[in-house]
Amino acid sequence: MARGSALRRESPRETPPAAQRLDRLIHERMRLGIVSALAVNESLTFNELKALLKTTDGNLSVHARKLEDAGYVDCAKSFDGRTPKTDYRLTAAGRRALEKYLAHMEALIKATREK
Repeated sequence: MARGSALRRESPRETPPAAQRLDRLIHERMRLGIVSALAVNESLTFNELKALLKTTDGNLSVHARKLEDAGYVDCAKSFDGRTPKTDYRLTAAGRRALEKYLAHMEALIKATREK
């Protein structure tokens, strides 16, 4: 590498500061899918989310619970006759977290393209 080059190497163990600020909860692919789907739908049932995201019951359940525990998603359980029904909605905190995440990703993309 030439002296004075604009390229800078970072240690493989160093995490770039911009990446450190990413919401790791939303950054995971399945959770980002759940939050994104709920952002454009008032609510979705467990089965609707499962079909949309093409995932298993167990995988969806684990990731939805993490989002629920963080306060990003509300979960309402009811019965349709004798059939259990689970509805999910994005909370205000979840919408803010998604908007912040997307703004951060847009800033990273912009910064990368400017270099």
